Amino acid sequence: MAHLGLTKKKPLQMAAEYFGIALGSFLAALAIRVFLYPNHLIDGGVVGISLILGRLTNDSFISLYLILLNLPFVYLAYKYIRRTFVIQMLIAISIFAFFLSWLEVVPPFHGDPLEIIAIGGAILGIGAGLIIRYGGCTDGSEILGIIANKRFGFTVGQVVLVFNFFVFAGYGVIFLDWHIAVKSLLTYIVAFKMIDLVIVGLDEIKSVTVISAKSDELSAAILEELGLGLTITNGRGGYTGEERNILNIIVERLDLADLKDLILKIDQTAFISISNIYEVVYSHKSKRKPFRTRRKTKPVA
Repeated sequence: MAHLGLTKKKPLQMAAEYFGIALGSFLAALAIRVFLYPNHLIDGGVVGISLILGRLTNDSFISLYLILLNLPFVYLAYKYIRRTFVIQMLIAISIFAFFLSWLEVVPPFHGDPLEIIAIGGAILGIGAGLIIRYGGCTDGSEILGIIANKRFGFTVGQVVLVFNFFVFAGYGVIFLDWHIAVKSLLTYIVAFKMIDLVIVGLDEIKSVTVISAKSDELSAAILEELGLGLTITNGRGGYTGEERNILNIIVERLDLADLKDLILKIDQTAFISISNIYEVVYSHKSKRKPFRTRRKTKPVA
């Protein structure tokens, strides 16, 4: 049997990914050099530790600290994740370190703390989100989270949160100023939310599972009334043993209310399960999109 490896990326696709990583690295470095570091704020993770060391010694060494501190995590990524990811990570770290050094001469922004937290955190989050979206990584704490998830079952978010707690707490202890630690934490929260927006996007997509005795009538109505795509699978009740068709629908948040109204109008006893999904991938050559294929001109009555 032939070995099935990852499909090789086209040169244009690779160029787009590297451009996205470079743009994200520039924005993240700009946020740190212009907004965060001049106002004694830091980011979380390895970047935060690098900024602490830079403040203790010389801020010209921040890029060097970033590279050195990430090297052990690069090795862990090579050993426990995959080699292709290591290449992307090394490229992202190198570009990010370059911009951190290059933007050292840019004049800082000094203003109201709220402005610094909001603007700096937003730019940092957009930059970090672009890096992650295009397959890069500049912070070893995420690698630690992935490994801990595989070995011990902790989520990546839990590991990164604990790691960052010690980073921000250490910052407050070292410089005897808990105000800057709290402000840094608030900046990190803003950045974290912006990362979600960049990766997931503004459109909220839901996955809806419907179990009903009137599955045929429901599927026809959903297709005709709302124009939503759906998948029908066979199921059986664990308690009753009855055979039922299960409808799986992907729907945008704005269409969710109409979908629920339509389902309950046809079958008030229907079981509806709704969950968040982050991304839907389908071929652009597909004749039918998985959701919002067409909308009826009049509202559901």
